[in-house]
Amino acid sequence: MNYYGIDFHKLYSFITRMDSKGKILEEKTIRNTPESLEEFVKSLEPESKLALEAVGNWYYFYELLEERKDVEVCLSHPKKTRAIASAKIKTDKIDAKILAHLLRTNLLPLSYIPPKEIRDLREVIRYRASLVGTSVVVKNRIHAVLEKNGVRVDSVFSKRGKEKVLGLCLRACFQEELAGYFRVLERLEEEIGLVDKIVQQLALSREETRLLMTMPGIGFYTALLISAEIGDIYRFHSAGHLCSYAGLVPTVHSSGGKTHHGHITKEGSCWLRWILVEISGHIASGSLRFNALYGRIARKHGTSTAKITVAREALRVIYYMMKNKEPFHGAFKEKRIPAISSGVMTHPMDEVLNV
Repeated sequence: MNYYGIDFHKLYSFITRMDSKGKILEEKTIRNTPESLEEFVKSLEPESKLALEAVGNWYYFYELLEERKDVEVCLSHPKKTRAIASAKIKTDKIDAKILAHLLRTNLLPLSYIPPKEIRDLREVIRYRASLVGTSVVVKNRIHAVLEKNGVRVDSVFSKRGKEKVLGLCLRACFQEELAGYFRVLERLEEEIGLVDKIVQQLALSREETRLLMTMPGIGFYTALLISAEIGDIYRFHSAGHLCSYAGLVPTVHSSGGKTHHGHITKEGSCWLRWILVEISGHIASGSLRFNALYGRIARKHGTSTAKITVAREALRVIYYMMKNKEPFHGAFKEKRIPAISSGVMTHPMDEVLNV
């Protein structure tokens, strides 16, 4: 059997081919053009195993390899691989050799590779996030232009506020700048509206997302994001494992019989961690169970810790909802109250949430 270690870069890849005894059979560099990569994939011997690091734009190369059903592709976890095989001298040749050796000895730390359907879902979600992030940048530029001229307008982006801003008597350069930014913002909002319809259709067409939306605080976009980031729920052996994947568990330092719990690890899926902390206030506002938890922790440790605690417990509930295919069973409040706003995280995706 042949083992390949692939050190993948933007313009080229360095490839090491090794046999089962660790003897290097071939070392070469190929350009990352569609023609070169397709030629390499076609040249692979059946039953070969390949290690590709999950860095950069690995999608295209991986999907080419994925089409070869007679070879096995392993996606290496970059951070864990460096921890196992750190070296003072680092070159493409050494990196490819290390990947091949780790693959051959079954020591390669693997990254989860979601199926193509989930990868496509993530693209839709992140496309919408990028549009919203761009709209936030444009809105900030409008505020900046107004501040340059010492102008303050309430509700700048309402219909009345926009008319007031565009009717200001400013120098021609500023008037044209503001008009241009508003045109860009209008087009962005149209595109976001179109993507919203796609997100809603996708969310309603999936059993998992419909189940997730039975939990207070979770709407179409949030449910789709959580579902896409988790992927196959059965790859997590427990609710604690899923919380660890989201980076919502505390760090632990134990030495000399003493154990200290620190801040959350913030490892794993940053998207899953962010969205759960962001909507934790809405979850607490809509559920008696989570509201009691939030209040108890907030009184002892503050609102930031309370939001993280609610986020972690909500993810535990989500684990069992998805695994058992059951809707949310917690007690709802009879009357929804405004979401808890103290200590809310800021993020360009704030406007993305559909809660």
